[in-house]
Amino acid sequence: MFKITQFFGAAVLGAVISPMVALFACCGVSVAQTPTASAPAAARQIGTVKAVAGGSLTLTTDAGQEVVVSVADGARVLQLAPGSTDLKTAQTIGLADIAVGDRVLVSGKAADGAGFTASRVILMKSSDIAQKHEAEQGDWQKRGTGGIVNSVDAGSGAITVSVGAKKLIVNTSSTTKFRRYAGDSVKFEDAKPGTLAQIQVGDQLRVRGAKSDDGSSIQAEEIVSGSFKNVAGLISSIDAAKGTVTLKDLATKKTVTVLITDNSSLKALPPQAAARFAARAKGGASDAGEESHAASQTSGSPAERTGGQGRSAGADLSQLVSRLPNQTVADLKTGDAVMIVASQPDSTSSTITCVTLLSGVEPILAATPSGGPALTLSPWSLGGGDAGAQ
Repeated sequence: MFKITQFFGAAVLGAVISPMVALFACCGVSVAQTPTASAPAAARQIGTVKAVAGGSLTLTTDAGQEVVVSVADGARVLQLAPGSTDLKTAQTIGLADIAVGDRVLVSGKAADGAGFTASRVILMKSSDIAQKHEAEQGDWQKRGTGGIVNSVDAGSGAITVSVGAKKLIVNTSSTTKFRRYAGDSVKFEDAKPGTLAQIQVGDQLRVRGAKSDDGSSIQAEEIVSGSFKNVAGLISSIDAAKGTVTLKDLATKKTVTVLITDNSSLKALPPQAAARFAARAKGGASDAGEESHAASQTSGSPAERTGGQGRSAGADLSQLVSRLPNQTVADLKTGDAVMIVASQPDSTSSTITCVTLLSGVEPILAATPSGGPALTLSPWSLGGGDAGAQ
């Protein structure tokens, strides 16, 4: 069976994976569900529509290939809404209803060269995907939170997470969707289906679901986790040619080499915001109005800019960072104070790979000079799909 993620992409992964499993079972797309053991599986192509002309479509497949699809006479052309569970909910449309940018799955047989003849076309409109993505982001903003994993109880399925200075119990069930990041990417489309067993103490975790009335626990509908390192300190050297920076981690007192890649996100915190987050790191010296002002230093929707009471400083910091302008290695200087979220290729490697680097954090580090920063930087934004959401 092909990967569901390849059809729908990042925009609706979290919302449609389970329903689409049921859909493809209904459609008989899986080789295991063909009518007879000897019957060959139908060929498939999955991708984004690049052009529509007459009775044919030009697709850019998820493998990066360009395929011309001839739609056979009498072929079924079906449109599905995000979240649909089977073809009974599909709407029969014409080929002319397919537009550039739409996502399609075509079934049929390969022709000579790069051609393909389709007997069925299953379509998801790009506008529907975008709308679903927006709704998902809103739900992550409203009902999502995250922090560092303190413990995992495999028997009960409960995960204890530190959210700032507070502890949150994350209760999982058989319906909880797990996704897991790996490598140096926190793009939501790069996260793979995961399990509770993969989550370890020290992991960073984001969860979406219904919180208890007292806010001490949350019933998890979806969890995205990853194993990331938080390091902070002053840059001691920069090698622009190799794309590396070196610093002494305040927490471990060890020298760390950090590799900057094309996937790394480099940001700079505005001075006023840094001062306010530093006050919070010292022990909550800022009030709700100051929190809101710190989070409003960059552009964003009113809902995104609100700090508000009851939010963790780390959550507000990560939310703010996601909207800051991008920087490059050339913008960094020796002596800059930085906070970094990174991944480590393996336990024997002496180099970690940067996911997010935040400079301009001198006040935050100065607030707790002996034990490292009191705030941890999340590798993904509150949208969860940028995480994209992450």
